[in-house]
Amino acid sequence: MNETIRKRKSIRKYDMTKLDAAALEKVRTQIESVTPLYPGIRYSIEIVDKTNGLFNIKAPHYLIFRSEDKEGSLENIGFIGQQLDLFFSESGLGACWLGASKPTEKEASTLPHVIATGFGKPAEPLHRDVFRFKRKSLSAISEGSDERLEAARLAPSGQNAQGWFFVADGGKIHCYRKKALPGFMNKMGAIDMGIALCHIAKESESFSFAKVTDAPARKGCIYMGTVL
Repeated sequence: MNETIRKRKSIRKYDMTKLDAAALEKVRTQIESVTPLYPGIRYSIEIVDKTNGLFNIKAPHYLIFRSEDKEGSLENIGFIGQQLDLFFSESGLGACWLGASKPTEKEASTLPHVIATGFGKPAEPLHRDVFRFKRKSLSAISEGSDERLEAARLAPSGQNAQGWFFVADGGKIHCYRKKALPGFMNKMGAIDMGIALCHIAKESESFSFAKVTDAPARKGCIYMGTVL
């Protein structure tokens, strides 16, 4: 398994020293190099110094993710943002998804705000041993056998809800998320699916994701698509 996936963790305590210009330029370069799940969906990512919101974490820098509102946009942001989360962990920096944080400044972009992440130099251990992950068992979130499912199991999720389910089927992985009432958890469930898909993609020699007609229905779940 990808070594960063095996040891990354969400960082909630930061050295509040700002990153220097060279380090921030590396972040901007990485932002430009991410691969979207759905290339046809417009999005933007900004680096800012402040955010507001419930359960906000103090960090020296934040990423603000915006996207046009259309089918797949939330999964797309999760997929993109988790690539950056893993980049930070690989680079000696910490990051944490902030589902309830919002920009402090009036939005100049025409794209709606989706979610934020804090990032910077960690003021706590950056990594952890894989046995310290607090996650559901593989049997609780999946059926069938596919080595990539362990990477999905270790993915972060809003409130650590892990509201996803995967069905491995002869090299394909059908992906579902638990139904939720409209609102915050429904939104986070879609973003979380994109995060898990990023981990699956990192473990795949080739990766594509689309809805198929032969995916089995699953009670209490929404079919999101299939890794082919």
